[in-house]
Formats: sequence, structure tokens, C-alpha cells
Amino acid sequence: MNSKRYLTWAPAALRIGAACALIATLAACSGTARPKPAELPPSVALMGIKQAWTLKIPKVEFPLATVVNGDQIAVAGADGTVVVIDARAGTEVWRASVGAPLAAGVGSDGRLVAVVTANSELVALEAGKVLWKERLTAQAYTPPLVAGRRIFVQAADRTTSAWDGQSGRRLWSQQRTAENLVLKKPGVLLAVGDTLIAGVGGRLVGINPANGSSRWESPIAAPRGTNDVERLVDLTGAVSRQGDVVCARAYFASVGCVDTARGALLWTKPAVGADGVGGDDRYIFGAEDSGAVVAWRRSDGERAWQQADLLKYRILTAPLAVGRSVIVGDTTGLVHVLSRDDGKPLNRLNPDGSAIAATPVLAGNTVVVVTRNGGVFGYRPE
Repeated sequence: MNSKRYLTWAPAALRIGAACALIATLAACSGTARPKPAELPPSVALMGIKQAWTLKIPKVEFPLATVVNGDQIAVAGADGTVVVIDARAGTEVWRASVGAPLAAGVGSDGRLVAVVTANSELVALEAGKVLWKERLTAQAYTPPLVAGRRIFVQAADRTTSAWDGQSGRRLWSQQRTAENLVLKKPGVLLAVGDTLIAGVGGRLVGINPANGSSRWESPIAAPRGTNDVERLVDLTGAVSRQGDVVCARAYFASVGCVDTARGALLWTKPAVGADGVGGDDRYIFGAEDSGAVVAWRRSDGERAWQQADLLKYRILTAPLAVGRSVIVGDTTGLVHVLSRDDGKPLNRLNPDGSAIAATPVLAGNTVVVVTRNGGVFGYRPE
């Protein structure tokens, strides 16, 4: 890691049996101010995009991940409000409250929805009703994964656990050695076939979902440096999956792809960014700390193009690849639509003026954007 401005020391004790682990939150922390973002040229509209609908949820003041199931999306506000939306019409399917502020969410399989509260409770909902709540061993920042009628959770103490979706009974729990520092950011947790894929440190790990045992490990990045801060490495944010191949970002270290059928690393390339990646069948897209948007060839990791100047010094979300475009949001509240082939600007959107709170997602034919002020916006091509 060659930038300290994302680090702030916020120690918190996590009880792990009789031991404690230290958590550091990641945000701007050095005394040096971030450079002012580059001035944007006048907006172009080479790709017509219209706002199809908008909804309102409470403010989003935690690391939200928006989950899509068909034409439905699940979102949440920091106060514990959870909303499922039909992206076709922009209407609420249901809305509920878990009664406590959130630290992680949302996970859903289209029927069950799961979130984690700030007081380390895993909460399951169905059809607008809270089914159950269970206490975790430690705080979780990664959204729960709901799959196969089970809910999988990765906590900050490196414990991965599985819970019965209907009863809340814990099925199994596996803990790995915890580092002194972890990221207060969403990590990697997804299902590929009959394997649970988790990010553990700088590694993708294949887990047997029946009992939590490891099937394979594949390193995307390795710790380096002389102290805990410099050696901190975690897989963060959104991933790009095509078939059995999963591509992910290691925080401020690299981007890489793994064949999950074999647990084999295909390639890894240096990359200096904080959030995850997007992609399609040709490219992996990522936003760097400098504000550059980069496309790597999915086949071998070689760089296809880089848009280095347009969004310089802006803090960007992970990209979303949609058709011939790549879509990223920033903390000034803008959504940038770039060409997937060369990174040139195609359009620019300004939903409500507040920071974009999560990586944009595609639900059916609708791109959904969530802002810090709680605006949920659906956009479609004209």
C-alpha cells in the first residue's frame, strides 16, 4: 500500500474467545489534503439516458452493497430500513425496519433478505417481516450472502459462518487467524456452483458450503512492508464473474482473476485502488485511487486502455459494465458514463447532488444508482 490517506486509526476490541483483535477503519487520515478533482469538460450526451423513476430511503451512511435478483433490487438505509424494489416500475415490493442501525448489507436470494446491524446482529427478513435475529462473534462489514436457503456471513475476526435461512440456527462456523488490522469495507463473498468463495486477506478461498472446510486457496496479493498498516491486504468490493472465473481487487495492491473450478490463479496485475472491479466477457474495469479508470483484458490481464485525466483525483465507485458503456459514480454526486472500448465520455448524470453510495447495478434493463441522501434512481437508455 503506497497511500496512507485512506487510513485512520479507530481501534475497537473484538472478542474472539478470550482474545481481542484490533480494527482499523479506512478513510482519509494523513495530514495531507487530497488534491482537488480536475475540472470536468462540458457534459456530452453521445449516449441518450433518461431517468425512469426515483424512490426515497433513509440516508445511506454505511458501506451499502445493492443486490439484484431478476428485476428486483434490495437496498437499505443506515437506520435499519430495508426496501425491496421492482426495477421495472420503480415501485416498492415491501419496506421494513430491523430496528437498529446497519453495518453491512444487503444480501438476498429474491425471497430472503439479510443485513448485519451495528451491534453485530445478523437479521433475516422475508416479505417485509423480520424472521429472526442472531448475535455474531464480531462485527461484519461484508454483506451476507443468501444462497441455497442459507445465509453465509464473514465477520471481521475472519470467522465465516452459515445459518439456516428460516430458523436462524447456526449450521457451522470456521475461523481463521485474524490480522491485527482489517478493512472497514465490504469484502468478497459469493457462490460459484457448489463452492462458497470468500476473500480472506489477499486470497480467494474456496469453501465447502456444507461444513466450512477449505477446498483451495489462491493468492491475488501478498502482504508486504514492515508494519501492520503497510502489510494490510484484503480483497474488497464488487467482483466480476464470467462462468467459473472470478476477478477481484486486493486493496491498494492488485487486480487478479482466479479459475474457481480449479482454484488456480490465472493472472494478477498491480493496481492502486480501494474498491472492487466490474467487467464483461472482454475486459475487467477498475477505478484507481488517482481517479483513473482502467480496463484490463480478461484473458491475460494486459492493460487495454486507461482514462487517466477526465476524472483525476475523484473518489470513484467500482465500475459497472453495461453494453457499450462503463458506469462509475463519485463522491461529488456525479455518475459518469464512459465508452467500454476506450474510456471516452458518453454522458454524465447528477441524481440529487449527494455522493454516490454504492456501485451502480443493473436490474433488467435499468441501471440503479443509490445516493448518500437516500435517493434511489432508475436510468434507462433513451
